Amino acid sequence: MTQRNPSRPLRALRLLVRHPVDFFRQAVRGSVPTRSHYRDRFRMTLKEWFLMHEREIVYKEPRWMGVRIIKNPLDTWIYQEIIYSIQPDVILEIGSSYGGSTLYFANLLDLMGKGMVISVDIDRSNYSVQHPRIHTITGDSSAPEVEREIFDLCRGKKVMISHDSSHYKEKVLSDLRRYSPLVPVGSYFVVEDGIYDLFSPLEGVGGFADGPFDAINEFLKENPGFEPDPNCERYVFTNHPMGFLKRVR
Repeated sequence: MTQRNPSRPLRALRLLVRHPVDFFRQAVRGSVPTRSHYRDRFRMTLKEWFLMHEREIVYKEPRWMGVRIIKNPLDTWIYQEIIYSIQPDVILEIGSSYGGSTLYFANLLDLMGKGMVISVDIDRSNYSVQHPRIHTITGDSSAPEVEREIFDLCRGKKVMISHDSSHYKEKVLSDLRRYSPLVPVGSYFVVEDGIYDLFSPLEGVGGFADGPFDAINEFLKENPGFEPDPNCERYVFTNHPMGFLKRVR
């Protein structure tokens, strides 16, 4: 009788803990997934899920209409709820990367039959999106000429802002101070990726410098007209803790 290799279960367990996506793919290739495959997934903590998503998924897998989109899908769902609710004339996106989220915003505006997306980014080397509702501005959001163009385009319009550029505290805080006056009561300034401030670089996520979460807290002390919207974090996990800032007065 062939003896079972006693190290196989241990190897499988290590693969599950360290690389759960690879574990699941191997399970699917090897056989039809069983209940135990899914139960093992359900034992993951939120922290384990986030680290897996960051290390193995978000920078490689997600696409919107074929274009890379570096987003937590739970947050992406919240975005469409906000956009439909407030019906913005302009979505100002500061930081567009590959353009997947830019196209996503434009397609949502298509469904509503109104609005434009202003995409601001200092680097267009990975960006290849074209859409009649998208207006691109290439440059630093702190530059006076960029600021002037944005304010000209937004004058007299209902604006919503999504900030996903530099994640250093001073840069985020500078953009919050500079562009928050564009946001009317009832609309949002969404500051992304404050989650990185809640992790240590030793965990493979985040950095040693203060980031968006700390910028948000300082901004809120200066601006009582904005408040974090807890309903936007109702799915428990978000990459943007305290980041869905609603103008309330």
